[in-house]
Amino acid sequence: AQRTRGRYERKHLGQSPLFLDVAGFRFSDSSAVEDSLINEEGTVWDLVPQRAKSTMYPHQRGGFEFMWKNVAGDTNLERLRQPLSDSKGGCIISHPPGTGKTRLTIVFLQSYLKLFPKSRPVIVAPSSLLLNWEAEFQKWEVDNPFHNLNSKDFSLQEDEATVSVFRCLSHAGKRNPHLIRMVKLGSWVKGNSVLGISYDLFRILTADDGDGYAKPIREILLKYPGLLVLEEGHTARNEQSLVWKALKKVETDKRIVLSGTPFQNNIKELYNTLCVVSPKFAADLEQKWASLSSSIDKNARALEELRDIISPLVHKCSENVKKVSLPGIRDTVIHLKPTDLQKELLRRIPENPSSFYEQNLVSLISVHPSLVANRKEFSDLESQLKERGCRLNPDTGVKMKFVVELIRLCGGRKERVIIFSQLLDPLNLIKEQLNSLFDWTLGREILYMDGKLDVKQRQISINSVNDPKSDVKVLLASIKACSEGISLIGASRVVLLDVLWNPSVEQQAISRAYRNGQTKFVHVYCPVTSKWEVDKIEQQTRKKYHSDVLLSKNNEAKMDSVSEDNILESMVEHEGLRHIFEKLSHAPRVVPPTTCLNSCPPKPSS
Repeated sequence: AQRTRGRYERKHLGQSPLFLDVAGFRFSDSSAVEDSLINEEGTVWDLVPQRAKSTMYPHQRGGFEFMWKNVAGDTNLERLRQPLSDSKGGCIISHPPGTGKTRLTIVFLQSYLKLFPKSRPVIVAPSSLLLNWEAEFQKWEVDNPFHNLNSKDFSLQEDEATVSVFRCLSHAGKRNPHLIRMVKLGSWVKGNSVLGISYDLFRILTADDGDGYAKPIREILLKYPGLLVLEEGHTARNEQSLVWKALKKVETDKRIVLSGTPFQNNIKELYNTLCVVSPKFAADLEQKWASLSSSIDKNARALEELRDIISPLVHKCSENVKKVSLPGIRDTVIHLKPTDLQKELLRRIPENPSSFYEQNLVSLISVHPSLVANRKEFSDLESQLKERGCRLNPDTGVKMKFVVELIRLCGGRKERVIIFSQLLDPLNLIKEQLNSLFDWTLGREILYMDGKLDVKQRQISINSVNDPKSDVKVLLASIKACSEGISLIGASRVVLLDVLWNPSVEQQAISRAYRNGQTKFVHVYCPVTSKWEVDKIEQQTRKKYHSDVLLSKNNEAKMDSVSEDNILESMVEHEGLRHIFEKLSHAPRVVPPTTCLNSCPPKPSS
């Protein structure tokens, strides 16, 4: 680079005004097909590498054709060349978490870029998943470069001339992040490559108040994409969020939402997702959607009518596809008896806590009383709660007692445990207790992941969990930060320490372990100690019922997985532990859809 610096300066430095100006990004119409690349006969399957075709599952093959028909209009190459193609613009790939949506999308992009090399696809994903996309492109030896706009480093796949301009414009080794982004954008715009960017960075770079370098970047991101892929596409489901508003401004109507759980909390949020994936489609059905969604409780067929409306946009497959290659899964709600101290603390909080603060108190107390030691409501018990013996004694809190014993027994059988919690204080306390009781250390037997963990360190932790030779016993993870997109198949026991209002978050968390590549039977535990937590589970059941009716096919049979849980049975029968258990309920996280909507959805069975 140093030897040729003078030549590059003469050749490319004159381009620098255009390099920093959106007008300098010249491109051809994304709808144009390059005749020299393919034969007019055949189908889009002729564009797929043989290795990919031979390894795709049936649900992936169905999803592949569905994407082509919705985004491009047809799977026949000759008909695709016709000017008017019956394209719906966008679609939702709603395959369960852990069933290969990333692989499916990469195969689709490979074939799509062969036919439309100037289509400039953009993948928008949670920041923690961009490295995974980059790794998958390398794993499958994809010829199309992947430019990670979140990365501050070059990938060595950038266009040589554009990198030379960057070097000329960089003074004294200073690296302007916007210049690096412009290099990647310039390389991407030249065609036949894919751009990756996080939701947060997309929101920031497309903000209206940008100036300087940010202004041309904003225009490029909104005008130039010919295809938008939204990983965990339910992320943009709130019409008040800046991310949702930014995605709505992207000019292309070709959009693909990838989400194992597009239905999150309610039907309104699902409609907001439809507004992102196919704005025109959503606008046409706005009034009918509002009418049907408001009459669900009165109209027994309202959910089915809504399902029929959105079915042209949604490709759904059952959780059963996992059972072809996975040993199975069992979900157990464990009703525990709180200790005397926990009962005393819970009595001071309303039985149905209404405020966020009160709900957090119930969750903390249910794990271990010492977690509320500094709260004014319990000042008369402060000295007792702050005693070192109390904080490091698992017997004081029934959920803590259950978790510690489960981890200990699983460690003896070479099974790893993931503890998910929406609150970080319980995870830190578990870490302290495991260190005190077993002399386990953070980074060796204990791993910890939350939203603040560096992306690279996060990947190191994921690799450690999945490495059978590592010393890892337990992963303590924030359910909000670690429930999407990552693979933790090295663990086969999952504990949901607290109950969330949104069941899809729990489903995503479970699927970190219950996904392709898992070799053991997965056991999921949801410990509860109060009536309020049980009520939340029943609310979850109703939401899952709505989701299944809206997004599943009729008469889709549920295959039950049954496996003996020797560890849980030994705990229930143990003389020193049996007193903490009240009862067990085996409740599937996915309620089978039914054609009869007149009755209430099934509740967990005791």
